[in-house]
Amino acid sequence: MITISFNLLDKPNSSVVLLELHNSIGQLHQLQTPFRIAKELWDQQQQRPHNIYLKRCKKLNHGLNRLRIKIAGYLESISWNFDKISLRVLSKNIREAAKTENTRCPEESLLWHMENYIAARSHLICKSTHRRYLVFYNLSERFEGHLMRHLMISEVNGSFVKEFLNYCKREAFATSTTYRTVNFIKTVLNHLEKRGIRTFAYELELPKERKQRPFVTLTEDELVKIKRMELPKNLQAARDWLIISCYTGQRVSDFMEFSTSKIQDVEGMECISFVQKKTLRNVILPLHPAVQVIKLNNNGNFPQKVSPKIYNQQIKEIVRQAGFDTQISIGKRTGFRVITGMIPKWKAVTSHIGRRSFATNFYGKIPTSLLMEATGHSSEQMFQRYINHIDTGRISSLRLYFEEAYKNKFQD
Repeated sequence: MITISFNLLDKPNSSVVLLELHNSIGQLHQLQTPFRIAKELWDQQQQRPHNIYLKRCKKLNHGLNRLRIKIAGYLESISWNFDKISLRVLSKNIREAAKTENTRCPEESLLWHMENYIAARSHLICKSTHRRYLVFYNLSERFEGHLMRHLMISEVNGSFVKEFLNYCKREAFATSTTYRTVNFIKTVLNHLEKRGIRTFAYELELPKERKQRPFVTLTEDELVKIKRMELPKNLQAARDWLIISCYTGQRVSDFMEFSTSKIQDVEGMECISFVQKKTLRNVILPLHPAVQVIKLNNNGNFPQKVSPKIYNQQIKEIVRQAGFDTQISIGKRTGFRVITGMIPKWKAVTSHIGRRSFATNFYGKIPTSLLMEATGHSSEQMFQRYINHIDTGRISSLRLYFEEAYKNKFQD
């Protein structure tokens, strides 16, 4: 059997990536490729860049995956016979794999159908959804590089799911990314089924137990403290937008665009009317009294806009000054992977905290269907992922019962 591997040319200051073909008796073919990378960025054990998410490294990693598939295809054509290898043909394959133009996948392959599906829906989806689809596509492409072959639709079945899950686990991809990729592939297959193409979509089943990644919310008591605290002038607009987000449940891309021109009177109720950028849903939302107070304090206007980057920085500082520094378990980025760790609550705050706090604080107090209409979630399953099920009110009530029972039992 022949082993395909990559190495760096063993010369001072060299950045040339070598293709190496080994057989079981120690014979070796070694050819230079057009790919280059600084030695400090190279991971010899993984035979790829350390950080495959750096722009320059991502491009190289894609190229190495194409080369693996190309060379494996050639070796398959000669029955993996080391003695039949032609260095001339190998060199030609290396040059072809290094080209980035016209690198379309084989027709009827999984990636080919994924490309077509994404292209067909490009006019129906927003930019963030398109970026998410590309994440799924790129992960599937990396998986093919691991397999060293293109996957055809007939191969995307239950065995594919098992091998894909194992690969993603070894590579330490987030479970949510892995599951969403499989579900996206299933969506593509279901789309093909509607066009009369037989697939094994029904076999793409995932384990039922899924751990929801922990996230942070602000309780209404915490919001009251934030509203009443003294802050320097440069943080006041961000504080107002934080309150607005927690009482409207919208994404930063939507609430930061709120303006008086979007205010409507609906049967005497002051409402905000807008189209969600991500879902393209039309939303008419009555303004919560807390939002109306903020408008009143800003001479009837919404606060001054803050860029998303500055907003994320400033709300962390606001929550830190509020003293919310309890250690919490949260997913945090280490290198280019997300792992669960303990950090102060204020460090975990992002612009999405308003959306999650809205869903959590009003869950059980307002019918779920009305909350979903406000947030724009299409299914209760998705909405439930925004709920922090730690009910502090019930915990406090239980504590009072404990204390009362203790007094009656031991202090009479």
